[in-house]
Amino acid sequence: MAFDLPTLPYPKNALEPHISERTLTFHHEKHHQAYLTNLNNLIQGTELEKESLEEIIQATANKTEKVGIFNNAAQVWNHTFYWHSLTPKGGGEPKGSLGKKILQDFGNLEEFTKSFKQAGVSQFGSGWAWLVLDKDGTLKVTKTPNADLPLVHGQKALLTCDVWEHAYYLDYQNRRPDYLDIFLKNLANWDFAQDNFEEAMPS
Repeated sequence: MAFDLPTLPYPKNALEPHISERTLTFHHEKHHQAYLTNLNNLIQGTELEKESLEEIIQATANKTEKVGIFNNAAQVWNHTFYWHSLTPKGGGEPKGSLGKKILQDFGNLEEFTKSFKQAGVSQFGSGWAWLVLDKDGTLKVTKTPNADLPLVHGQKALLTCDVWEHAYYLDYQNRRPDYLDIFLKNLANWDFAQDNFEEAMPS
């Protein structure tokens, strides 16, 4: 079973002026597609060929001999999740049960914002900033390098910001803090994060 490039949930110019159509086109059609192509080639004819993306990630995590498969599978998952973490006219203050949980676990929205931006800025080199629901039932901000992701740490991802340079360099050059600030103020898809939160909570 070959994996296909998912369609973006909005037009490529929908995030302007915050993320340009040029950046989104390169990021989606070149970078995301390259991870997919590599993954499909690596799993072809193997026992992983018929597994889901999540199953492939779990089966190859922390296995030196399968690091290439893990890196490409995880980056396919991360990028698909990132596209949905963005939305036109997004950002601002989270509502509903997730908004209440953020206030409960971080004290206030400002503390969450500070923690999330710090995670993204302090990630050395390439990686991701995440809002996750941890195994103990609390919300946490984490960062992961390269292709690493919450799934292999027993955490439920709620929202992410891609801090690989290809995500922002055409628009922001070396100003990663500005990109993270714009993400939180104008792009973060809190409805998506709320859906992920509700999915993870016991009914």
